[in-house]
Amino acid sequence: MGVSLAHSDVSEILNFMRRPRLISSIAVTGLLFTNATHAQEFDLLEATIADVHQAFESDQLTCHGLASQYLDRIQAYDAAGPTLNSIQIVNPNALEEAHSLDVQFGRSGLIGPLHCIPVLLKDQVETRDMPTTYGSAVFDGFLSKRDATIVTRMRDAGALILAKTTMGEFASRYVGSGFGVIRNAYDPDRNPSGSSGGTGAGIAANFGMIGIGEDTGGSIRGPAAVHSLVGLRPTVPLVSRYGMMPANPTSDTLGPMTRSITDTAILLHVLAGYDPNDPITAYAVDQVPESYTDSLSLDGLQGARIGVIRAPMDPKTDTSSPDYQKVRTVIDQALSDLQTLGATLIDPVSLAYLDSIEQTYSANSYETEEATDAYLAEHADPPVTTLQDILLSGDVTPWRAKGLMAVIGKTTHDAGYLELLAARERLRQSVLTTMADHRLDALVYATFDHQTTVIASDVLTNPGTADEYALGNNRYLSPVIGFPALTVPAGFTTDNLPIGLEFLGRPFTEATLLQFGYAYEQGTHRRQPPSTTPALP
Repeated sequence: MGVSLAHSDVSEILNFMRRPRLISSIAVTGLLFTNATHAQEFDLLEATIADVHQAFESDQLTCHGLASQYLDRIQAYDAAGPTLNSIQIVNPNALEEAHSLDVQFGRSGLIGPLHCIPVLLKDQVETRDMPTTYGSAVFDGFLSKRDATIVTRMRDAGALILAKTTMGEFASRYVGSGFGVIRNAYDPDRNPSGSSGGTGAGIAANFGMIGIGEDTGGSIRGPAAVHSLVGLRPTVPLVSRYGMMPANPTSDTLGPMTRSITDTAILLHVLAGYDPNDPITAYAVDQVPESYTDSLSLDGLQGARIGVIRAPMDPKTDTSSPDYQKVRTVIDQALSDLQTLGATLIDPVSLAYLDSIEQTYSANSYETEEATDAYLAEHADPPVTTLQDILLSGDVTPWRAKGLMAVIGKTTHDAGYLELLAARERLRQSVLTTMADHRLDALVYATFDHQTTVIASDVLTNPGTADEYALGNNRYLSPVIGFPALTVPAGFTTDNLPIGLEFLGRPFTEATLLQFGYAYEQGTHRRQPPSTTPALP
């Protein structure tokens, strides 16, 4: 990948790199970072937004150099090596855009809080300069004429959209007709969890710095949990979905997937807020703080009251199995750490209707066809115009086709939809009254009660494949009631597989969840990168 640079641009970059630095420190997103007296060589692995911006300011790094390092890793480990298959398409203009950001930096410094921060974007989100395939051969080469709102916001903040990540076909599972199978970065024989698995594996493996996932039933938090990442599912109206193919609009949301709480907070601030193209975001007016980083402190758990949910939310959870016990050992240690860091745990708490969560979530099949058809109608030249056309193409993987066929003909006018809304409201009230009765600031539980499972050999061909990829799933509570949830790295089992600890709060309490997550993260430092993708020579 080469880039042809104009002589004037080259001169401008060289002049910038040679000029004496007059500023000894820089404020980034409300946090102050001071240059070291003796500059150290920049280390890409596990680097944060602050690390990159400090390296720019201390002349250790250029945007072009940063992007090149990530592209080298993608080539070495995603397309080869463990072959994670997490990257759907690399931005063909990435190095050219990186050069432009270098020129701008030389002229005026950082242009925003995400200046030259390489983003891995789930391929469910539209970009006008790269195809958007939704993980399906049906949309191979489809190029939208618009950028999604979040893409515009990230680019305005200086971000570099480095690549689009592979996704479960039409936002389900981790396989698709357009790309095949995504693999877990910690054990490529195991699954990467939900449809944002490409973003999860890519960020875990250090193919980009921050990532975007989409969460209808858990596809931000699932891939984050099994990749030792921070994954935030925001309150539904907080982040615009304009330019994103829907699944179930009352549950769909976009959100950050990163290696640190601070990076999540920075990214969320860029994404959050009202967008007239997604009217539901009007509920977010006056709900976005001045900065999500302002709530981050080492003592953020002091005085917090947190309720512990121990009852499994997945009827398939086997509490007698050794696998369950391996996860429980990690979670019990995490709970103990929360107490050590100052939290008061109410352990356990019980929720009414908890045993109906999976059934309630699974019943939400009434919105899909209407929402898909309406979304396709927004485009002038889509390869298909209806969900039925998608299925009639014959190109969808058998497992996904089976799921989509089950929603054909269902509408939001059906009586069953009213029953679904009533069940959601009962559960929502149960959560709120439980939190009120115990004076809770949040609830906490394992994201999964079981380790991620081995990928079945017939996962691409068998509509009834039995890999049980979401075994022990506790992710449905948040999307059913529409409240925010944050998963953070809790540690590793004896099989060296990551486990996620999930916090759930009231609507628009993302700042509080990030506060708790940051104190836990800094007090434990549980994240470790995968051994499958080490530093390149």
